[in-house]
Amino acid sequence: MAFEAPRRLVRALGETAPGGDDWLARLPEAAERAVALRGLSAERVQVPGGRSSLVVLVREADGTPAVLKLAPRRARPESERAALAHWGGLGAVQLRDEGAVGEGAVGEGGEGVLLLERLHPDVSVRSLPEAKALLEAAGALRRLWVEPPDGHPFETVAERTGRQADAMRAGAAADPEVAPLVDAALGAREELLAGPPPARLLHGTFRQSKVLAGDRMPWLAVGPDPVVGESAFDLARLVRDRVEDLIAQPSGASTTRRRVKRLAESLEVDQERLRGWTLFRAVESGVRARRVGREKDAELLLEFAGWL
Repeated sequence: MAFEAPRRLVRALGETAPGGDDWLARLPEAAERAVALRGLSAERVQVPGGRSSLVVLVREADGTPAVLKLAPRRARPESERAALAHWGGLGAVQLRDEGAVGEGAVGEGGEGVLLLERLHPDVSVRSLPEAKALLEAAGALRRLWVEPPDGHPFETVAERTGRQADAMRAGAAADPEVAPLVDAALGAREELLAGPPPARLLHGTFRQSKVLAGDRMPWLAVGPDPVVGESAFDLARLVRDRVEDLIAQPSGASTTRRRVKRLAESLEVDQERLRGWTLFRAVESGVRARRVGREKDAELLLEFAGWL
């Protein structure tokens, strides 16, 4: 079959790929090689798929349905593999090739190729009514917050947000309109990092669409970009889920504040810390969206951040 990258993936990687990167050009051959090496039969490429990886629905030699995921090195697939192995299927999709070493899509050791259990790719928590979706997503997230392994390879919240802060400052210098929000977000980050609660292994990019229906458990998380830090950082991304609906509501600002309070209480997270990280992450996403020309997304995110 033809392993053609979905337009969503092509567009997203086009925004972030460094000059001279040819991963997309090499992807069809890499996917064909990964399927052959594992003795898989490919059914179809999942569309629209993700923004950082190619997802192929496959079957193993014994007929077991599975998912083959190929990602470039900059998407940190080796970190995703380590997190999924540590979770061991509790709250997250399960590795089907844990510990496997073989030729991969990028680098040596196959770190760019993951074979995962098949969930129901077209049924996410986002398909539920809003209140039910938040409840189920929060429950899935709680199961992921575990102690990181000793000597873990994961980036910390301080490290990740430090890189993001540098890009935010550059964005504010180029666009004075966003400077006040950037200053507020960076100030919140500085206060939050001064005295953080105990660190946990976090999903890193959690939202409703990252929780899919499964057979082994009703809902399981997929697509982590794991990071180690306080739980409020992970929960912050969930606060702004369906941001376009929030912005469209006359009561969007008050609804957002109630959501912060409700999620903080349900997951036993400090409300002010959750508000602070929600502000930082919304501003960071808004500045990044503006930098790559996604102006509509930037406007939504920065208006949302202003409510906080």
